[in-house]
Amino acid sequence: MPQLKPIERPPPELIQPFWEFGTATISSALREVCDIRRAFITGPVAYTPGLKTVGTAVTLSFLPKREDVISGRAEEEQEVRSALWAAVIATQKGDVLVVDARGNMQTGCLGGMLMTGIHAKGATGLVVDGCVRDTPEARALGLPLFLRGATPHNASHFEMYPWDYNVAIGCGDILVVPGDIIVGDDDGVVVVPPKVAPEVIDYCRTREGREDFERIKLRETGDIEKYYPLNAEGQKEYEEWLRNQQEQR
Repeated sequence: MPQLKPIERPPPELIQPFWEFGTATISSALREVCDIRRAFITGPVAYTPGLKTVGTAVTLSFLPKREDVISGRAEEEQEVRSALWAAVIATQKGDVLVVDARGNMQTGCLGGMLMTGIHAKGATGLVVDGCVRDTPEARALGLPLFLRGATPHNASHFEMYPWDYNVAIGCGDILVVPGDIIVGDDDGVVVVPPKVAPEVIDYCRTREGREDFERIKLRETGDIEKYYPLNAEGQKEYEEWLRNQQEQR
């Protein structure tokens, strides 16, 4: 097994607020405030609808397998000495394991046993640009899963092999660095660099508060012209509503 690598995790107070926000709002914040346009991991979708993940990225990289480098057909005998086992061991409470599987639809990057292990350790989610196996067992765990699909094969079958962990990876064509903040919901998965997290949090709090008001008024009136986006009159109503909300806290 490779030597375990340290990871710099953001403080909990920088991560916790993201449980309040949807990925749609976070994506807008990254684009509009931070000028980060490539933050949405394309490919993996919610395999456990309704379950959200927020946490620190632990990364795992698969690369194409070549028989003269990785020989034989043994499964766990090889894998237990690979970056896969190291990544699982490195995953802690509050982490999200993010796997670059190069979009491969044959290799099962993790199975039920390893997913059970990271769930028991307190991992908050799993994001795989590829497949896992034992999906009925995995769904029953309650671990939020964001995957391209499922397969009966294990991590050392066919084309791919787990090569390294806690290195920068490209998951769904998006750069993920160990220690990044990962947020996933039914809309998908976004990556928030910790250095811009305070700006994103401020934006999301403001925008989602405004959208709560807009949604209430649209349900009451259906008046799109006034309430989405807010015109001058609607903005005045929102500001008064916001003051009332703050006074009630």
